[in-house]
Amino acid sequence: MATLSSTILILSLLIFATFTSACGPCEPKPKPNPTPKAPPVNPFCPRDTLKLGVCGNLLGLVNVALGSQVTSPCCTLLEGLADLEVAACLCTAIKTNVLGIVKLDIPVALSALVSACAKKVPTGFKCG
Repeated sequence: MATLSSTILILSLLIFATFTSACGPCEPKPKPNPTPKAPPVNPFCPRDTLKLGVCGNLLGLVNVALGSQVTSPCCTLLEGLADLEVAACLCTAIKTNVLGIVKLDIPVALSALVSACAKKVPTGFKCG
């Protein structure tokens, strides 16, 4: 009877050991990236908006090669800023008419200025 008890004990321990270590270091599955957050309603422009008047010249550029960095006073002023900050600065410049152009299609002008300096308008960003 002792052999049957010890056999059952050994088998139980083997089965228990097999199932408890079967997954190795069981780590939780990584959570999928959360949906991207919308940009803040009032993003901050860390530059003097009045100086961005030089960006009006970029709107006259028609032959901007795709993928090439345009070196202009406008892009130099915005150098080192994140896409959201660039969009906020240029949006403010357009809305306050610092560029000196009376009639502008704001989304088109913003997109043209941002892309001229090799930046992107963040998804969901609205100038208005």
